[in-house]
Amino acid sequence: MTDTATLAGLDAATLGDVLRVANSADFDRWQEQIKRTGGCSDPIRLIGGTKTIDPATKTVLHAYSTDTEPGGMLRIACGNRRASRCPACAWTYAGDTYHLIRAGLVGDPDKGTSHTIRDHPRVFATLTAPSFGPVHNRPGTRPCRCGTRHGEDAPELGTPLDPDTYDYASAVLWNNHASELWRYFTIYLRREIARRAGLTQKAAHEQSRVSFGKVAEYQKRGAVHFHAVIRFDGPDGPDDPPPAWATLDLLSDSIRAAAARVAVDVPAAGELPARTLRWGTQLDVQPIGAFGHGEEITEQAVASYVAKYATKAAETTGTVDRRIGNKEALVLLDVPDHPARLIAACLDLHALYPDRKLRDWAHMLGFRGHFSTKSRRYSTTLGALRQVRADYRAAQQRAALGLPDPDDSPEATTLTLAHWTYAGHGHTPGESWLAANIRRDIQHNREIAREELPALLDLEGAAT
Repeated sequence: MTDTATLAGLDAATLGDVLRVANSADFDRWQEQIKRTGGCSDPIRLIGGTKTIDPATKTVLHAYSTDTEPGGMLRIACGNRRASRCPACAWTYAGDTYHLIRAGLVGDPDKGTSHTIRDHPRVFATLTAPSFGPVHNRPGTRPCRCGTRHGEDAPELGTPLDPDTYDYASAVLWNNHASELWRYFTIYLRREIARRAGLTQKAAHEQSRVSFGKVAEYQKRGAVHFHAVIRFDGPDGPDDPPPAWATLDLLSDSIRAAAARVAVDVPAAGELPARTLRWGTQLDVQPIGAFGHGEEITEQAVASYVAKYATKAAETTGTVDRRIGNKEALVLLDVPDHPARLIAACLDLHALYPDRKLRDWAHMLGFRGHFSTKSRRYSTTLGALRQVRADYRAAQQRAALGLPDPDDSPEATTLTLAHWTYAGHGHTPGESWLAANIRRDIQHNREIAREELPALLDLEGAAT
């Protein structure tokens, strides 16, 4: 597990702490705890214990206490979705998001959707912000407006051609109101569907449902845009076929019309004029192919794409993943010029629009919404997926301890009493380095298993 080749690159304090942890008597148990978290970068530390009791006889069937754990603490995964904070927990979050989105595309009875959902009209829509000023880009085979053909990873991509004339105030206010733009879009979408179907809104609602799952992504210029799976269902949800009039063309046309109608007014404040925020003109609506037979957008690609961006945030633009209280911190944190100007705009506008909490969300360039959301009937929930995982681990634990399984016999019930106290979070420097190695080993093993799976399936098919 330990990468000895990199030990020489550690500073003396970290190296000493690595040796202390690795040579401790309870290192094997500490390592087991960290493996169970997937190599979490910032585990939560708990003190306490549990007792499993037979309620009929009052017999203690099993008792656990953290007194016997390394440092007297139990370490559990932090659960942070941000890859910049914890790659291990972000990987789990991305996996859950993938299965949530996929269940709404291909169907999964265990996750609240039937396989017949593949026959429902559904599209992958991208709604973007308008222009706040010209930026460096890669317009096809032509050079940028600055006259340069930028490389794919050129650092100037997304930055303004003239920062002094770029509308930073509108950019951060647009981000700040993006969730409201989306809310109005969903309202107008249902109205446009009813109008195109020649029905009242009530009648259209009685005959169909519109479900969606979406994720927010930052463009290089620092503007938020949304990717959404939007699907037609029948009145009873995913298991119900939509009516004959609920076609793919009607859905696509309604999306375009609804996006064009959305307008959110921002009042004047101080020397800033009133403004109306709208979606950008670069609206993309593409049908999702069911089986990947040459379609440009397939179910697998959509689910993977949404899951990928569910763990990313504004730090992809060069900002930081934690709150910034003042402009002086921008220099100390070495934030690049463009995101620094966006953050500074948030801090300046906070006094003019205190209800918008721009200072609190300056590190997010003003955006204050959830990164991944879905309508109630789209598919399962992240909470349900986490509960399945927790139930699976609990069943493993019962089997290892020889405790009765309540699913086998309703009479085989047990009572678990638990008491936990929060004792902090994170690692020491040495623990952090060792945990990172554990995470890389787990990731490497997953990649090997993924590569070997097709070959194993081929062997299985040949054997049968």
